Amino acid sequence: MKIALITNSRIPSLTANSIQAMKVAQALMQLGHDLRMFAPRETDVPTLEHLRAHYGLHIAPDLKLLPTIKLFKRLDFVVRAQDAAEKFGAELIYTWLPQSAMFALMRNDPVVLEMHADVAGNGAWWLREFWKRPGGKVMTVTTSALRKALERSTRLGFPDESVIVAPNGVELEKYDGLPKPAEARRQLNLPEGPTVGFTGHIYPGRGADLLFELARLLPQVNFLWVGGTPELVEFWRARLSEAHMTNVTMTGFVEHKHIPLHQAAADVLLMPYSRSISASSGQDIAEVINPMKMFEYMASGRAIVSADLPSIREVLNEGSAVFCEPGDVGKWKMEIASLLADEPRRQTLSAQAHLDVQALTWEKREEWVLKSFH
Repeated sequence: MKIALITNSRIPSLTANSIQAMKVAQALMQLGHDLRMFAPRETDVPTLEHLRAHYGLHIAPDLKLLPTIKLFKRLDFVVRAQDAAEKFGAELIYTWLPQSAMFALMRNDPVVLEMHADVAGNGAWWLREFWKRPGGKVMTVTTSALRKALERSTRLGFPDESVIVAPNGVELEKYDGLPKPAEARRQLNLPEGPTVGFTGHIYPGRGADLLFELARLLPQVNFLWVGGTPELVEFWRARLSEAHMTNVTMTGFVEHKHIPLHQAAADVLLMPYSRSISASSGQDIAEVINPMKMFEYMASGRAIVSADLPSIREVLNEGSAVFCEPGDVGKWKMEIASLLADEPRRQTLSAQAHLDVQALTWEKREEWVLKSFH
């Protein structure tokens, strides 16, 4: 099938929505579909080689960056993208924008609308209009919690046959043959000894304060912190230096292809979310979060300690992870220390998580989503 992907993401960038869109694009291409991707022109047009390296892809989509004027709030981009998709001969519009999905239906094109966050204001209006208009359409949501939130925000009840709960995914092949923690640490020239890891951004609500406190309370444990913008990494390195804490390694940005080895270097991996979590857009996503790192952690074969949020429990459970109340430093410290002292329990948890994630690849996800149009 010829598929036009229309995304509002800045490409290339380090935002989760940009990464997710690229993983979807790769999966669709791996399934044999002919793809063209359209995004707003905010940077120079990247080469396919740059896209592959930046996003850790095997294959990258044909990307077209289209002009847009801020005054029009992306509506000019949506129209341009729809025109370009039709010139491409697209048989399906696959988009992350309710506006784009609505335009597709207006032109009688079948559409997949991916939703990853709640809507308000104009966003809620566009989503309501999308549902009111007839046509071939499917909406995906990453969690059941997000479906409920969107129904609340739009004051609509969505038809079950047109909504797919499709969690994010993982590329399992990147996690084949990972070394044991001690060997991974040796390869990365990291300190030997019990290691607790975290990979990802450090936006508000992502647990930076909790990580700092845990490292302070567990001086005999090494902490590996992978990711973060240069400014935030510099800020936290200064905090660590002021506190004379030497048990934390902060790597800053690491290319996506190297993330699995860094995750493998940990004995325990953390998802220290708060009750309030800011996305790159500034929106609070704690109620509906479905982090890509969760699936990576599961694939890495390491024990997971996660904040106890309902949307996280849609994927993880007591058999595959340890849950702690967000912000309860004492509980986190106790559970981490207990896990580090109990290798059989770590292995039991990680084995279950690894088994569960086998069905959660990007390719299987996209195969499932597109079944609606076969």
